Amino acid sequence: MQEDTMLGGYRVLDLTEGGFLLGGQIFGDLGADVIKIEPPGGSPSRNIGPYYKDIPEVEKSLFWFAYNRNKRGITLDIETSDGREIFKQLVETADVIIESHPPGYMDGLGLGYSELRRVKPDIILTSVTPYGQEGPKAHYKGSDLTTWAASMIHSMAGDPDRAPTWNSYPSAGLMGGIQGVIGSLYALFHREMTGEGQHVDAPVQQYLLQFTTGAHWFWECMQFNFPRMGRFMTAGFVAIASIRPCKDGYVHWAIGGGAAAGFSDSTARLVKWMDEEGMAPDWLKEIDWLKFGDETKTMAQEEMDRIQEPFDRFLMSKTTIEFSEETAKRGIMGCPVSNSKDICEDHHLEARNFWQTVEHPELGESLSYCGPFAKFSEAPMKIFRRAPLIGEHNEEIFEKELGLSRREIILLKQIRVI
Repeated sequence: MQEDTMLGGYRVLDLTEGGFLLGGQIFGDLGADVIKIEPPGGSPSRNIGPYYKDIPEVEKSLFWFAYNRNKRGITLDIETSDGREIFKQLVETADVIIESHPPGYMDGLGLGYSELRRVKPDIILTSVTPYGQEGPKAHYKGSDLTTWAASMIHSMAGDPDRAPTWNSYPSAGLMGGIQGVIGSLYALFHREMTGEGQHVDAPVQQYLLQFTTGAHWFWECMQFNFPRMGRFMTAGFVAIASIRPCKDGYVHWAIGGGAAAGFSDSTARLVKWMDEEGMAPDWLKEIDWLKFGDETKTMAQEEMDRIQEPFDRFLMSKTTIEFSEETAKRGIMGCPVSNSKDICEDHHLEARNFWQTVEHPELGESLSYCGPFAKFSEAPMKIFRRAPLIGEHNEEIFEKELGLSRREIILLKQIRVI
């Protein structure tokens, strides 16, 4: 617990798995005392790769490292009667519980919200699940693939002449973890105002729908499904490429015209840059980009393809770094499409001290981590603890904080309660 931070003094019990672990990590970054509760033998999320130096062991999961920093860790089987009683003792000391079990699981153990509020009336229980605690699909099992698909985003992703696609990196669970934090923080604010705890029902499907930018209105208002555009955007009745290859990768830039959002100025500036290097045809320089937006309403796709060709040729002569530097200098709306290598070498992130080094004594070295999501002038966030080993803080929490005797702890370990 970091007393000088934004949530110093608050305690969070983390019963989540998979990407939902991000919620507890954010609470930890904000300074809360986050206790990650694992079953004896370790969390199943420890088996998610990639692994440190490609060694597939439960104490070497980089996924585990990433989403459990700034947490303490204990082992506890809440499916046993002794485990449930110990959990209730922890609840008495906690402010928030985050869990990601199927609906009804906690109630089935006698640890649902109605029971936990008897233990601590102002407790906040946040349940992050694929489809929520109630409704026809509440008990459906969900995965990253199914929750993205159920949110409509898959139907909008990919090329228009091919089947829908999905995000290649599993991220729906991570979004759910963020949703769990947001819901919990609002509930904490409500508690500060009223003294009341509550159960926060946080379905991932509903959160992901926030990323569709109102695409459902196309159907609601016009009985029209939002189309897949792939790397293209539409202007009038023509498709304009927005992701384009360059010399060493891809850049995001699209031809634009009209008065809206400065597109005409941006396009004109790129044409000027092309002209300085002798790569702008005379006919391209004569286009009035301010009127271009209206012209696309009657333009044939063949004409748009002809206009795009000199731009594509010019972009293929530039590296991503050259493009990035010049667009920033010239006021052109465009940027490189960054990959993992680009992000790790990003001088902007380095200048902001985004990357933080965390010691791993058990590995004999330090690892570089993504830093917290924001900077606060009055309440700094930092990584002050690596992810816990299995049961690393059992003695500290069970004996020193809950008052269990050494004999009790040994016995509980022998019968695999902890």
